[in-house]
Amino acid sequence: MSQQILNTPKQTPAPTQRHHPSPPQPPPKLGRRAAAAAIAIAAAPALLGVSPASSKAQEAEAAAVPAAEAAPPCLAELPVTAKAFLDVSIGGEPAGRITVGLFGDAAPAGVSRFLSLVTGVGYRRKEFVKIVPGYVQHSGVVSYPAIPAVTDRLAAEAEAVRARCSAGGHGPVHAAANAVSIVVRDPSLPPPKPKLVARGGKLEVEEEQVGVVPNGTEFVVTTEAAPELDASAVLVGRVLDGMDVVAKIAAVPTVRDNTGSPYFRVAKLIGDKRAVVAERGFNRPYTKILVTNCGVFS
Repeated sequence: MSQQILNTPKQTPAPTQRHHPSPPQPPPKLGRRAAAAAIAIAAAPALLGVSPASSKAQEAEAAAVPAAEAAPPCLAELPVTAKAFLDVSIGGEPAGRITVGLFGDAAPAGVSRFLSLVTGVGYRRKEFVKIVPGYVQHSGVVSYPAIPAVTDRLAAEAEAVRARCSAGGHGPVHAAANAVSIVVRDPSLPPPKPKLVARGGKLEVEEEQVGVVPNGTEFVVTTEAAPELDASAVLVGRVLDGMDVVAKIAAVPTVRDNTGSPYFRVAKLIGDKRAVVAERGFNRPYTKILVTNCGVFS
């Protein structure tokens, strides 16, 4: 029996197809500005140290705190025993009136000093000489001598007012706008320097004060929180009306403060009197700001 050989093509098994993941596609190229913006957006939460969710939670927490829980400034609780007024002009034009409520019970020596200057010719026709962030300052009466017994008493009263406010949980005395205070110290004033002088054929050592010691007549009005004044001024009252006038004073352009200059710092350090004179001109308004009239309401 013959065998037939069939010439059929040999079936080869189909190769097993393996799945190879396609290589990751490179991100689309961005322009320089777009790339910088994308990096800034991605890094913002990390740079701020909070996530958007936590930031929203903090805002919600802050909104939930009642406004009544925020402690009012100390001056809001001190009783007003007298009222004074200061009429102000800027550049020769009337700017308005500032009405001051005085705290005769809390600061009797300071209020007595302020009343003596506001009722006589003390503050009348005198200028505001300093405008800085936080407060404006009046020159007071330069002709008054600096009497240590007076300024020491005012400084002691400033300490008493500060202790009273701290005991009430209010924090700094000058923690808000509209506080009126008399300057009794200058924290930036260097200590007296020893000086060798000849008297009667003998050499003697005496102390020379570089700079002008406050005489207890200058006053300041705060335009915002200025806690640095706690070390230099005694609170005597608060503005009851006329903060818009104070805002006009604060908006007057001033001489640039150059205390950051290395030349000035060296001159101040060695006690160069030219530095002291120059410092008096820093933050001084270019326009004359006068108290044209002042007094007390009966």
